[in-house]
Amino acid sequence: MLMMLIRRIMLGIVTVSLVSLIIFAGVEILPGDACTQYLGEYQADDELLAQCRKDLDLNRPALERFQEWAGGAVTGDLGTAVDGKTKISTIVGDRLKNSLLLAFCAMIVGVPLALLLGVITGLWRDRKPDLIASTLAIFAMTIPEFVSATLLILIFSIWLGWLPGIVLTSASAPASEFFPEILLPVIVLSLVMCAHIMRMVRSSVIEVMESDYVQMATLKGVPYWRMVFSHALPNALLPAINVVALTIAWLLGGVVVIEVVFNYPGLGRLMIDSISDRDLPVVQSIALIVASIYVCVNLAADLLTMLANPKLRTIYTRK
Repeated sequence: MLMMLIRRIMLGIVTVSLVSLIIFAGVEILPGDACTQYLGEYQADDELLAQCRKDLDLNRPALERFQEWAGGAVTGDLGTAVDGKTKISTIVGDRLKNSLLLAFCAMIVGVPLALLLGVITGLWRDRKPDLIASTLAIFAMTIPEFVSATLLILIFSIWLGWLPGIVLTSASAPASEFFPEILLPVIVLSLVMCAHIMRMVRSSVIEVMESDYVQMATLKGVPYWRMVFSHALPNALLPAINVVALTIAWLLGGVVVIEVVFNYPGLGRLMIDSISDRDLPVVQSIALIVASIYVCVNLAADLLTMLANPKLRTIYTRK
């Protein structure tokens, strides 16, 4: 088990490094740079552009700049933004806090609801609760996020006037000031994640309920609900751990479409703005944070799955 944990950590480090390198290379090959963005591609002369690139160290080899940034990131120093003055930790810190707030609110609504509906639809397969919930889930899964977000803005903000349509609170504001502006983004994210998790849990419950050991327990006269809660659900909900983990990582990494539509100041919106401004240090930092989130959440999910499943514990112990 310890060796498995070490291997996963090493694989996570390699993954984070490769993601950061790919993002760096992708931004580097785009036409123009930060100096042409700020000075104007056609207004600034060659001498002024050269001086700007010298001041921002953009005239150094790309690999050298990447190595310097990566070395600082290992020690917790993400450096400064492209203007050379603003600390990246300050910029990213506020946006990360906001993404955590949005993710937390969406999770406490979407995950319990998805698990409950998944169990209900799995136990009452092809009955009215299953047909209604499954139809709504498929409908929610097929509609793009920006479409559902726009529809909710039209209904609850413009037509009914119940909730704010966009977030106008500044990125550095405390969490309490995001209410009620955050409610519509939370509703959209909850619907999306609930639909995906519910369908997976439903399939898992149906598969477990049709398994041999459940049929044997039924033939032996084990009470139905005792069999469901003691034997079926613990095994049916195990696959949900990884799906929920991926959903959490997706939320924490910044949901770009939702943040752009609702003008929410999170990591996803900051990533788009930084790419547009050619602020490579900020883009690199966000890529590192998002990749680290995915690696850590998936590692935690694997450990939880292994601890909850005695067969997996035995396999890794033997290895």
